[in-house]
Amino acid sequence: MKSQYALPFTIIVAGALIAGAIFISGKSSTQPPNNSNQSGTITARPYTPGQDHILGNPNAKVKVVEYLDLECPHCKVFNDTMQKIMAYYGPGGNVAWVERPFPLASIHSKAPEEAQAAECAAAQGGDTGYFNFVNKLFEVTPSDNGLDLSQLPVIAQSVGLNGQTLMTCVNAGTYANKIQNSYNEAISYGAQGTPFTLVMIGDQAVALPGEQPYDSMRAAIDAVLANVGATASTTAQ
Repeated sequence: MKSQYALPFTIIVAGALIAGAIFISGKSSTQPPNNSNQSGTITARPYTPGQDHILGNPNAKVKVVEYLDLECPHCKVFNDTMQKIMAYYGPGGNVAWVERPFPLASIHSKAPEEAQAAECAAAQGGDTGYFNFVNKLFEVTPSDNGLDLSQLPVIAQSVGLNGQTLMTCVNAGTYANKIQNSYNEAISYGAQGTPFTLVMIGDQAVALPGEQPYDSMRAAIDAVLANVGATASTTAQ
């Protein structure tokens, strides 16, 4: 069912981005198979407990859904941006961050295995284990296929997971189908590079392609929060 906020959601977010002149062409690492629509308002799969990985309140009115490649240098930068976004909005409980795999194997041959490792981290440690693993991987990798894959169990150990168990899961290809489905999903929404981000109310989303800066993300999120009558945390800095 489409959100009752669909039409005003479109108008308000577009107005905020255009008026502020901040919806820039975000940096992205590559171009997967071409799709004609990379930005705009779309209907997309909402946050799905047990399938998606979430940081923040699962019942948040606004979800920032990121499709990412763990060897993408722009995803690495955007990860820092989203950490700041969640430090600001997370305490208020109205914004949450969801990540979905979108490994671009055509240029980052190691990314699919890294995506599987992140899923295997979640199998061990839940959403906390997942985000701790991803954050550490971004800290370690030089990006652009530069990570030595022998570091995957080391990264797991460093965030309190069992490295051997993680690699058993990776080598079994446990989450290969899930990752492929997520890749196909991103393409169906118009993704042409990473990161590819959706700012969502229910199943209604505004697509923000590329490495959007902090101010751009703030403007989009604030517009959506205002539309649903919610606010950011008053304790945020």
